[in-house]
Amino acid sequence: MPRIKIYQQDYIASPAVRVWKTFAQNPFALIGLWMVIFLLFLTILAPFIAPYSPHEQNQQLLLLPPSWDANGRVENFLGTDDLGRDIFSRILHGVQLTFGMSLIVVTCALFIGSIIGSISGMMRGLKSSILGHLLDALLSIPSLLMAILVVAVLGPGLTNVFWAVGIAMVPQFIRTIHQAVHEELQKEYVTAAKLDGANDLQIFWYVIMPNVWEVLIIQVTMAISAAILDIAALGFLSLGAQAPSPEWGAMIAQGLDNLLLAPWIVTIPGVAILVTVLAVNLVGDGLRSAIAPIRN
Repeated sequence: MPRIKIYQQDYIASPAVRVWKTFAQNPFALIGLWMVIFLLFLTILAPFIAPYSPHEQNQQLLLLPPSWDANGRVENFLGTDDLGRDIFSRILHGVQLTFGMSLIVVTCALFIGSIIGSISGMMRGLKSSILGHLLDALLSIPSLLMAILVVAVLGPGLTNVFWAVGIAMVPQFIRTIHQAVHEELQKEYVTAAKLDGANDLQIFWYVIMPNVWEVLIIQVTMAISAAILDIAALGFLSLGAQAPSPEWGAMIAQGLDNLLLAPWIVTIPGVAILVTVLAVNLVGDGLRSAIAPIRN
């Protein structure tokens, strides 16, 4: 039996519910969200659903075209490369190296950047000004160029790519959080909390942070797409993943020699990078559009 409401009250949705309703009204954002969820499942389940090992070679099936071609085979859905390796299996395993690694890199950069940015944002005076100018100088260097500089010092390899891209991402999070916290400190409700006797820790966690989460979410989506491109670019330049790794950027570099003879070796990993970045950007744009009315 439903409860009887004697007093009719309007239901006021929480900010999170309003953001989701606005986000769900954007069909492109929903498409991007489902694509990101699908990529997350592939990242976890890729080794179990891939039909072949990414390094398994078949000398009888060199440069086999995709299955929709007249000379293709359903068993090798996306064809094979110049060593007879199944491209579909390599693409699935490459999700972990390109998309999965970008998630781990951004998570670590977010953790480090949040701590440093929060502390610096709560500072005032000369310390805050010096740190702000230092971050502006670091952000003037493109993240890919900074990653290349770090890899040039540490050497090529997936482990060094993790550190290189992570180091390049940290200043972005520090600057974003520093600026967001510094702006919130100027608001009147922060002054009211101080007059109520709240200390700096209480002001930061209970007053400032609820208004900074939105900025962080948007920055995370932008950072993930940038990390994907940086990891793939380093692999393409032979500074990141090395052959025979199935990382998507490295796969493009390995297939350049046969571009005219077998273009699918290059185009399929390229399309995978394009679709992944597009999905993340669609989610980021949808969140930005949904959060803007709430913040205003």
